[in-house]
Amino acid sequence: MFIASRTPHLKTVLIASGVVLTLAMGVRHGFGFWLQPISQAHGWTRETYSLALALQNLMWGVFGPFAGMAADRFGTARVVIAGAFFYMAGLACMALVTQPTLFVVGSGILIGAALACTAFGAISGIIGRVAPAAQRSWAFGLSSAAGSFGQFLMMPVEQHLISATGWQNAFYILGALVVLLMVPMAFFLREPATVKAAGREQSILEAVREAFAYPAFRLLLTGYFVCGFQLVFIGVHMPAYLKDRGLSDGNVAVMALALIGLFNIFGSYYAGKLGGIFPKRFLLSSIYISRVVVIGLFLAAPLSSWSVYAFSAAIGFLWLSTVPLTNGVIAGIFGVRYLSMLSGFVFLSHQVGSFLGVWLGGYLYTRQGSYDTVWTITLVLGVMAALVNLPINESPIARAEPAPA
Repeated sequence: MFIASRTPHLKTVLIASGVVLTLAMGVRHGFGFWLQPISQAHGWTRETYSLALALQNLMWGVFGPFAGMAADRFGTARVVIAGAFFYMAGLACMALVTQPTLFVVGSGILIGAALACTAFGAISGIIGRVAPAAQRSWAFGLSSAAGSFGQFLMMPVEQHLISATGWQNAFYILGALVVLLMVPMAFFLREPATVKAAGREQSILEAVREAFAYPAFRLLLTGYFVCGFQLVFIGVHMPAYLKDRGLSDGNVAVMALALIGLFNIFGSYYAGKLGGIFPKRFLLSSIYISRVVVIGLFLAAPLSSWSVYAFSAAIGFLWLSTVPLTNGVIAGIFGVRYLSMLSGFVFLSHQVGSFLGVWLGGYLYTRQGSYDTVWTITLVLGVMAALVNLPINESPIARAEPAPA
């Protein structure tokens, strides 16, 4: 077991991780803008591009536990640097590859690995280890807000790059930007120095077995599956959905995704802050049922640019607010020694949901000509997620030989 003996400055770690998360989450949040231009350029149906993004999300989840293990074992900085180069390679693949299968597999694996190394799963461990326990939920909320800021910042940037330079050159520019900014920031992500504590250290395998045997962890897996399904379906298919419904002005979709990112900043931050005051399980349940209400009202109301903006603001406030709360529950129950890895396993469930959400959107649209069925599934799953989070026990797990908290 390890106990921190010297803590790096929390502000430095939060700023550096914030830049990494801003780029990691911001770039991938805008992938929906490429759905139509790439499909039209290659003569593909929407299902092909949707499958590529679905595989990206699935691979993000599959690689997540391994990226987390590497971050816990070798340090977050090395993992982030590797992820930056994976990201650049994946964006180049999306620009260059014209064969459908190679496009789906190549971009899916590379971008998936990149996100596993640069997004919340890998980053959560160092934040949990650096932040004092009393500030941990707040620090998770602040890092989630940074990812949300990226979604707000990068939407107009990506749309402008596509319009000004073409969709292929936009990928090249973003790839260069990712490497030039992420790699320097990685050197500020220094792990706290540790000293060996008395007693036997819990092994990785023991930590995994312990987590999956614990009911609260399995309930978190279920709830996070729903989160992934909802968010990625909306994020990828929203621009196309609006055009199908007669809102052909591309600026409406840009503004919608930007508003999601903007209000997500506040939702993520205050979710983390409230998580230090109220039981996190109740906050998680409230978020999921609130999503059901917001989506239901959006579908029931007459569609206009203003209804889209109102929906985007409301759903944005609820967008990544689950992240600091979920990571906070994991850290509170199991401690922070293997936080990146355990967060990676929970995020794998999230990304299985993401895969199904984005792929079903394209699959059912191709066969039914509308997104109605997927919207219905989204509502039903939201109710289920609200219910499964209520019985989560947030108390620290009792161990014969306690692991570090």
